[in-house]
Amino acid sequence: MSTFLQKKENVERKWYVIDASGISLGRVATKAASVLRGKHKVTYTPSVDCGDYVIVVNASKVKLTGNKLEDKMYYNHSGYPGGLRERNAKVMLEKYPEEMMERAIKGMLPKGRLGRAMGKKLFVYCDENHKHEAQKPVELKVD
Repeated sequence: MSTFLQKKENVERKWYVIDASGISLGRVATKAASVLRGKHKVTYTPSVDCGDYVIVVNASKVKLTGNKLEDKMYYNHSGYPGGLRERNAKVMLEKYPEEMMERAIKGMLPKGRLGRAMGKKLFVYCDENHKHEAQKPVELKVD
C-alpha cells in the first residue's frame, strides 16, 4: 500500500466565503489559512497547493479581544534609514482592515513560493459586497 500524493493538475477547487463580523481575528485567520492550505480535504498533500479559494467579507467588523487595539503593533520598513513605520491595531482596523486581515492569514501560510501561491487565492473585503458571485461561493461558518 502506498501513500496518496495529490498532483497539482488534478486539484478541484471550490470557493468559500467567510463573514468576519463579530468574530475574533485569530479564529477567522486560522479557518481561512486551513482552507487555503487544503487541510480540510482528505487529499491534503503538504508540498502541493491543493487548497480552495477564500473570500473574507466584513473585515472592518472583526473583533479584537483584550487590549490588542492599543497594544498590538504593525511594522513596515522602507529599507532606508529612519524608514520604520509603526501603526497600532486601532489605526489598522479603521484605515486598512483588508491589510490587517491579509497579514493575519498570510502569516499562517508557509513561507516561500508555495505560500505565495496559496495567498493569491485569498480575497478580503471590508464590507459585505464582493465581486465573486459568479463563482457561487459556499458560506463557511467559523466556530
